Amino acid sequence: MTESFAPPAVKPTTRSTRDLAKVAVSGWLGTAMEFMDFQLYSLAAAIVFNKIFFPDVSPVIGLIAAMATYGVGYVARLVGAVYFGRMGDRIGRKKVLFITIALMGASTTLIGVLPTYAMIGIWAPILLVALRLIQGFGAGAEIAGATVMLTEYASARRRGLISSLVCLGTNSGTLGASALWAILVAALPQDQLLSWGWRIPFLASFVLMIFAVWVRRSLKESPVFEERADVVDGVALSKQDIVSKKDAVGEAKGGAKTPVTSSIEAALHQRKGKAFLIALGLRFGQAGNSGLVQTFLVGYLATVLLVDKNVGTTAIVYGSLLGFVTIPVIGFLGDRFGRRPLYLALSALTALFAIPMMLMITSGNTGLITVAMVIGLNLGVLSLFAMESVTMAEFFGARTRFTQLALAKEIGGILATAIGPLLAATLTAITGHWWPLAAMLIGYSLITLVSAAVGPEVRGRDMVLLEDAV
Repeated sequence: MTESFAPPAVKPTTRSTRDLAKVAVSGWLGTAMEFMDFQLYSLAAAIVFNKIFFPDVSPVIGLIAAMATYGVGYVARLVGAVYFGRMGDRIGRKKVLFITIALMGASTTLIGVLPTYAMIGIWAPILLVALRLIQGFGAGAEIAGATVMLTEYASARRRGLISSLVCLGTNSGTLGASALWAILVAALPQDQLLSWGWRIPFLASFVLMIFAVWVRRSLKESPVFEERADVVDGVALSKQDIVSKKDAVGEAKGGAKTPVTSSIEAALHQRKGKAFLIALGLRFGQAGNSGLVQTFLVGYLATVLLVDKNVGTTAIVYGSLLGFVTIPVIGFLGDRFGRRPLYLALSALTALFAIPMMLMITSGNTGLITVAMVIGLNLGVLSLFAMESVTMAEFFGARTRFTQLALAKEIGGILATAIGPLLAATLTAITGHWWPLAAMLIGYSLITLVSAAVGPEVRGRDMVLLEDAV
């Protein structure tokens, strides 16, 4: 009998409602922890770290150094996206998600027990940077992995709604971290906050980590990963393995080339890049708008417009609370009407709202400012975020989905979320006007609009297919 090269027949893998619920809770916890960890650190860097870890320099230099340690986390995220993304595509989603949550949780907790500069000198900031790098390394693939897991578990009919649950974790984590710091700053005098109070939020994250690790230990692997045609004994065959087996079978048949399955052939020979660039464009609008609305405008209100500093932060809290309704509703509508129509509508409305939003913000009226920020956050950030997760996952084939999704998210985040506020500050300083901010919001939204227009409709796509949608 002549051997033929084809992966063993795989029966469709079924998962119970309980399994899906565990994955949903796992994704929510992981994303909440990721955003909570980063928000805890960013607030600590702005409030206390310059005094605790960089006390021998001027206050301005200390703040710059503290924020620089915050920035190195974004570099580590990109490295983590590549490393864990490839690992997740090769050995499975479950193993990687267990590792990333443990890395994030352990590093964040250890920041809470770090000795200060007064105790060990220069080693204190060195250890802080090291833990920050580990935290970012794990976080780089966390939200991508949680998204991939949920989209691969969900039925095609409810994939958008179920995938949007990951996005709710961002609100939970950000609100939780902000609330913890707000309570500490209000309850403790400055000397107690600097001596021991700052450690409480980081140590408290240990409880969330233990719960998240416990949930993830009992998860079952993604059914899509188990059904993949290129997975044998729980490990994806490399391209070299596939070609070698194909050639060996061909030689056994007297030189005739026996084709591998059509799905594997399509994935191996498809030219990569188009789906990634479209996904990056979709990510750009959400990430860019987030950097402007959630980061820059809060500072712009207080420092340039001289509005009470609580107005911006309060508006973001209100907007985030409304997001608990907005996100699942948008996920549901994406399942009902498709990904492209929702993307086109949301990005167009955000672009149209940019100028009215800035007019409301610069009016000086607290009520108008709050309404503008709440609408801007939900329309241009959270709604697009709800669409982004499921759409980008459906764009990519199962063979490289984890890697490409993680990279698209992290590269888009660095280019738009990290650089955007700096560009906005520069343009407003040069012009002395608000119109560059409106122009940036319009530009980000138009990038997403064009990306959605040239991209395919992917609602209900078979997630087991190894090739990209385009």
